[in-house]
Amino acid sequence: MARSAERVKAKREAWRATLASIAAEDGFFEELGARHKAIFIPQDGAKGRTLVVVFDNLDDVRQDPDRLPWAVDFIAAQGWSALGFMAHGPTWYRDAAVHDFFDDLRDDDFFDGFDKVVFYGTSMGGYAAAAFSAAAPGATIVAINPQATLDRTIAVWERRYRPAWRYDYTDRYGYAPDMVRNAHRMWLFYDSRITADAMHAALFRGDHVSKIACPFMGHGMLSLWREMGVLKAVVSGCIENTITVPQIRRLMRSRRTVPRFQKAILGHLLENKRHELIIRYADAVTARRGAPHFANAARDARAALGRPAKTA
Repeated sequence: MARSAERVKAKREAWRATLASIAAEDGFFEELGARHKAIFIPQDGAKGRTLVVVFDNLDDVRQDPDRLPWAVDFIAAQGWSALGFMAHGPTWYRDAAVHDFFDDLRDDDFFDGFDKVVFYGTSMGGYAAAAFSAAAPGATIVAINPQATLDRTIAVWERRYRPAWRYDYTDRYGYAPDMVRNAHRMWLFYDSRITADAMHAALFRGDHVSKIACPFMGHGMLSLWREMGVLKAVVSGCIENTITVPQIRRLMRSRRTVPRFQKAILGHLLENKRHELIIRYADAVTARRGAPHFANAARDARAALGRPAKTA
């Protein structure tokens, strides 16, 4: 047991050294209390004048802690400077050490050293992106299915994140819809078919908030965007302010040909026993690709309506 503990400790120390070397020279790596870490990786050139602040989400906190924070590799690959935050557990970043860190960045005029500052995250990370954007007035926010708060007196409908209920969402950087008021723009993507996500989205208001409903894309819609081939175009467009809402909606049309999205639509029709629509939709899908599940659904719907089976 002692040797095993020593190996784990050695691995952790090596990982910390690796992160420190990645953030060498003008960057930094800091541990913020026991459950959070921050790494700043600056970039040279014109694109490096854009800082993208990113936050781990729940999928990341369940993975190997010996890694870079969520999306930092993607951000760095685009040439932007990155400030990434890691959370070890479903903390929702409700930690005085994290709050103090953002206070220090604000008071030291850290964000003023960049031409553009963007806060980017999904779910728990989306909440953090919105909440901590208050430290950099005029920033852009890209939030996917963010929570507005998990305060039980406000988000009484939210039942998914019980371990995070114990935190205080009323102190500074707490209620995200208030924190985004001084942002330049907020891009808010949400699945309008998920009641809790839609209710969180409804609490964010203002002319600078661009809400884009993405029904049937799920809470973890970024993986679907990747399958659709639009992830980079949408996120980069929002970060660089080179895309419009109509352009995003046109890009989202590619969802129609993605099997995962098609299955979500079929599941909805099956759940609601929409036999006529099941037949039409399943026939349209099977006309374009081999899809036994859809063919079976159409057959069962025809039987439910008392119609003969479709002939080849």
